[in-house]
Amino acid sequence: MNKKLLFSILWILLLLGNILVVRAQQVQDSISGFDLNTIAQLHQENSYITFPTDIGNMADLWFEGNINPAFTIRNNKKSRLLTTLTPQVIIRMYRENSYPVRTPSYIPQLTLYYITGNKKGRHNISLFAKAAHHSNGQEGAFYRDDGSINTRSGNFSTNFFEFGIIDTHYWSRTRNAQYFKSSLELHPKAWMADELVGQYSRVRWHNEFGVYNLGLDLKPAKNRRANISFIARTTWMADGFNDYDTFDIKRLNFSATVFYHPNFLEDVGFFMKFYHGFDYYNIYFNERIDVLRFGIMIETLKFK
Repeated sequence: MNKKLLFSILWILLLLGNILVVRAQQVQDSISGFDLNTIAQLHQENSYITFPTDIGNMADLWFEGNINPAFTIRNNKKSRLLTTLTPQVIIRMYRENSYPVRTPSYIPQLTLYYITGNKKGRHNISLFAKAAHHSNGQEGAFYRDDGSINTRSGNFSTNFFEFGIIDTHYWSRTRNAQYFKSSLELHPKAWMADELVGQYSRVRWHNEFGVYNLGLDLKPAKNRRANISFIARTTWMADGFNDYDTFDIKRLNFSATVFYHPNFLEDVGFFMKFYHGFDYYNIYFNERIDVLRFGIMIETLKFK
């Protein structure tokens, strides 16, 4: 993807995000704030399935699916702590003979949340800590005979911790939720496949901004207007890997997602996502992709 097209897509997606914030200024609402369970959902990536219409340099797929339910282990309304278990699985079906699904990403994770200040306030600051595993369920040799990475059956495995903060606002005048999240992801060298050391980033700084027009869901169904949300994410790989310079732009991953939930659907809606950076699909980690994708997504975050 050439630079002109790349920057054009980035500009359009960021403009859409800005429009969502401005557009919501005309609505009013009287709901109180967030509880800890809702804040945990802000941290949760929604389940989705893509259409076979990717635009970019990714391999031809029939679909990519993200299966990402969250199970609450403890949800006491009086507590400031909440724990969730998420058995996340990402799969890709390729447009090849027999439609193979190769090396799914298994990313089970346990996350602890702690809310500060007013537990149901309109402005909350929460802390979280996550322990997770990422593997592809393969046991073959990491490299092929020619020295290239064995993406068909090569073993990929790493374990990591993530620590961060979530700053959440609910604006009664705009009837939307906005949040900013920042976190640090650490992969201990002893807890990852030896072949990944030096070419897989072990220190990653994540930042995320999201706008959810949740208030629109509070109207009766027959009068409900479409809900549109926007999320932008960046990841900066801060450690030494692949001999990159300290401020090499290749260290940056970026994504922007626009979600549209029409009023005639229940839990699912349509999304458009642009992704730029290293592939997040296990042993394909060393491949750089620029892709614009479309699909359907489950909306788990909404007031009831």
